[in-house]
Amino acid sequence: MPTPAGSLPELPYRLACLCDLRDAQGRVLLLHRAKAPNQGLFSPIGGKLDVATGESPAQCAQREIKEEVGLDIPISRLHLLGLVAETAFEGRAHWLMFVYRVMGPVWVEPFEMREGKLDWYHPRDVDGLALPETDRKIIWPLTQKVEQKTPGGRPGFYSLHIDCRPLLGKESMIWTVDQLIEGT
Repeated sequence: MPTPAGSLPELPYRLACLCDLRDAQGRVLLLHRAKAPNQGLFSPIGGKLDVATGESPAQCAQREIKEEVGLDIPISRLHLLGLVAETAFEGRAHWLMFVYRVMGPVWVEPFEMREGKLDWYHPRDVDGLALPETDRKIIWPLTQKVEQKTPGGRPGFYSLHIDCRPLLGKESMIWTVDQLIEGT
């Protein structure tokens, strides 16, 4: 993948999407990752934007859902749930991630793929899974805050910045929520 213009070779800026898919019981589809990044951890499906072709974030989410689980989801069913900027994730890259919720239930049978094993998990059980630190401490709690509150309502939106650089020799993160709109 080409490095986006303005990126530094030592810390390139990566653009990606994460896709939040739910089934009719409200369970979330997660990938138990067999490969880096986040090997051995559970995360939503997603992937990098094709910057060479000018792919939009929504087109990326649509493509990743088709490639990873075989579902043709129209862009009209994608709701931009969150925008996550990470500075120096794992000391290797800056990331800008677009988090999309697929509106309405979907279904795929759990299966193994080259990236890992896909399966459905009830939201109350997600905290007991091995999650990336940023997901456990920040992204998952914000996702729960912006959940749709009523039938026919819509999820809200969050925007945040996570600084993953170690602070004064400590392994720590600082995060700032730029915007938080609760669901209706």
